[in-house]
Amino acid sequence: MAGVLLWVVSPKGNATALLSLIPRSVNKPKKRSFKRVSAISGAVANPVRSSEQRVYDVVLKQAALVKEQRGRKALDLEKRSEKTDGFTDWDLLNEAYDRCGEVCAEYAKTFYLVWCRRTDELVDGPNASHITPRALDRWEKRLDDLFEGRPYDMLDAALSDTVSKYPVDIQPFKDMIEGMRLDLKKSRYMNFDELYLYCYYVAGTVGLMSVPVMGIAPESKASVESVYNSALALGIANQLTNILRDVGEDARRGRVYLPQDELARFGLSDDDIFRGQVTDRWRNFMKDQIKRARMFFDEAEKGVPELNPASRWPVWASLLLYRQILDAIEENDYNNFNKRAYVGKVKKFASLPVAYGRALMGTSKFI
Repeated sequence: MAGVLLWVVSPKGNATALLSLIPRSVNKPKKRSFKRVSAISGAVANPVRSSEQRVYDVVLKQAALVKEQRGRKALDLEKRSEKTDGFTDWDLLNEAYDRCGEVCAEYAKTFYLVWCRRTDELVDGPNASHITPRALDRWEKRLDDLFEGRPYDMLDAALSDTVSKYPVDIQPFKDMIEGMRLDLKKSRYMNFDELYLYCYYVAGTVGLMSVPVMGIAPESKASVESVYNSALALGIANQLTNILRDVGEDARRGRVYLPQDELARFGLSDDDIFRGQVTDRWRNFMKDQIKRARMFFDEAEKGVPELNPASRWPVWASLLLYRQILDAIEENDYNNFNKRAYVGKVKKFASLPVAYGRALMGTSKFI
């Protein structure tokens, strides 16, 4: 898997900042700019029901949970806490959250939603070669139990407590596991519709998981769906960026996460990728791919100002830093075969005050 990246803050008690970033990653407004992004996505595998439409159903379901919670006059937190089955010992629960923080601290460059990190490790970790579809089925069963208040271990307990307090739906979590299943059996994507669904599975899901905890600013005039669209777009944008950055690395593992029909349209094939030569055809292909990724980032930007103030700065920082990876690919003359595009420390630090300034600007006016 090309990686699930984002920044994350583990919620303790009533903590509000869990951020996504997060691609890894995202788009599909109700016909709004979604249409615009879809226009360059190439052939659609299922014209009756595209991947974007299927994913949007998940967005609507999650948004409905948020609206339902908003409609309640009071939250019966005492009743909710009963779902943790034995984890009502607050000292133990606090210890569980502290352990989640330690897990995050082990990854200095990118912070992961802890459950996402553990899921990612199943197919990308040291024991990945031993992971089978049956193992993922067991992991999904464990997820079901977690959502029912039956955590298996301390890290599960923290997530179980969190999902009992926030309007978090289980579907994005299940979809991420589905992305792991894809990595076990699929190494080519025929068109962008297929690739979009993969990007949603492994990265766009994280935005849908995170927004309920990050929260939408009370003064926001944006619709809940539009904020979730933007969170989804960020995950898609991040994952597309990962894919473009890691073309050479993936090729060495026999994987090509690029739309086959679009490669063919530019006169390219898998053989060209395995040869790893930067040609004019490759440059033109990459320009087209980078343009699409930036359009998803543009869609993502619309939603960040609508988040609770405490969540905006890290999300802005993540978004701005990840966007710069696309700039680095261009600076490398589109050589993503054997030159890794990265953002230097100076540029990273320079981005932080910009992100902070944007975070202070408050919500936008779009609905």
